[in-house]
Amino acid sequence: MKRRVNMHRKLNMQKRIPGFFILLFVIMVSATTLIQGQQRFPKPEFDSGYVQPDPTSPEPRSVALEYFDVFVLLAALSLASWLAVRKRSRKGLMWLSIFTLIYFGFYRDGCICSVGAIQNVALSIFDPAYTISLAALLFFLLPLIFALFFGRVFCASVCPLGAIQDLLVINPVSIPSWIRKTLGFIPVIYLGLAVLLAATGSDFIICRYDPFVGIFRMDGPFLMIFLGVTFLLLGTFYARPYCRVFCPYGVLLSWMSKFSKYHMSITPSECIKCKLCKDSCPFDAIEVPVDKAYRKPEVARKNLRRFVLYLALIPMLTLLGGWIGSKSHVFLSRMHPDVYLAELMISQPELREDETNLDIQAFLESGDTFEQLVEQAIVIRTKFKKGGLALGAFIGLVLGITLMNQVVFRRREDYEPHKANCFSCGRCMDFCPVDRGT
Repeated sequence: MKRRVNMHRKLNMQKRIPGFFILLFVIMVSATTLIQGQQRFPKPEFDSGYVQPDPTSPEPRSVALEYFDVFVLLAALSLASWLAVRKRSRKGLMWLSIFTLIYFGFYRDGCICSVGAIQNVALSIFDPAYTISLAALLFFLLPLIFALFFGRVFCASVCPLGAIQDLLVINPVSIPSWIRKTLGFIPVIYLGLAVLLAATGSDFIICRYDPFVGIFRMDGPFLMIFLGVTFLLLGTFYARPYCRVFCPYGVLLSWMSKFSKYHMSITPSECIKCKLCKDSCPFDAIEVPVDKAYRKPEVARKNLRRFVLYLALIPMLTLLGGWIGSKSHVFLSRMHPDVYLAELMISQPELREDETNLDIQAFLESGDTFEQLVEQAIVIRTKFKKGGLALGAFIGLVLGITLMNQVVFRRREDYEPHKANCFSCGRCMDFCPVDRGT
């Protein structure tokens, strides 16, 4: 009994101080798991005649077919870049998105995708025992490389998650800028959590909670199908809600796209400032010419003071975020099955005799001892402490840079797409009356 108490103290030696957003996210994840009635461990085989159900995930592809998928991705990215930058064809981009939706979405069951490949890359970096396939690595890298040169052409018509939403944009509405910027910070948090959980071997939450995979595969838990349909219905008036509010890969694409040299432009030649394109973008990604008021000396001095203040806040926010993240490691580590099971067996020892609890029975069948489980949980919790520190510091750093960018104004005379936020869908080009030869 004394040893059990000591183990319990080891597992709970730090106070939990999770941020609100982390608490909200984990509550949503836990609710989803409870509603679906899923166990955290695979169902073990017993001598009772139990038959394992058929898996719903796609069958493994041969190496040749995996490389064929990479070839299709490369060809689609190249064609999308040509259609967006050189051909300037909204119709061509739309037909390409239909093809990629059919191929990468319904035919390939949404797997493998560049969005989920984030987790494969993260796990391969932090776990020497895990080897990422070349196909998965290329699916992760190729869209980022194209974004660096041509903008977010992957989002334009190659990503099946974006394509299925983009085709259902009917009557988009614009929302206030401060709401867009607040919602736009959620993908940063989601990206950090996905990397942390993948790096610690806890879960691939991007794939588990992909709202459209169930639709692509024509099956899946009711809650996830309902979530996907909800996103699509919401997308009829708030264009691409998943891409704009949740997609973690979009964060990386937006960062790379900021440096793109050959990004899609609204007008093929000189802008005549007719303002016809101003309200054409359903994603509010068109930047208007900078108001002359920002150039007044008194306004410039005020913005300079705010810039210095936000610049000074960056290290403070980074340190504060790292501190909160490190203090949240006890809370976050419970998303790892070993930590979850160790705490469950410590807090409710009577469950060890419960033959209906598949989590407990699967562990007992593995042959490991309870002491080994607790020691492994302590090691994992230590990893979460370091990872939580990095996660919090990352979120604090991004928050500080985001605040600083609010007072940085680039001199702009024409109506231009915001390189980071533009999906290169080409809708705005159809509103421009300027001919290429003028």
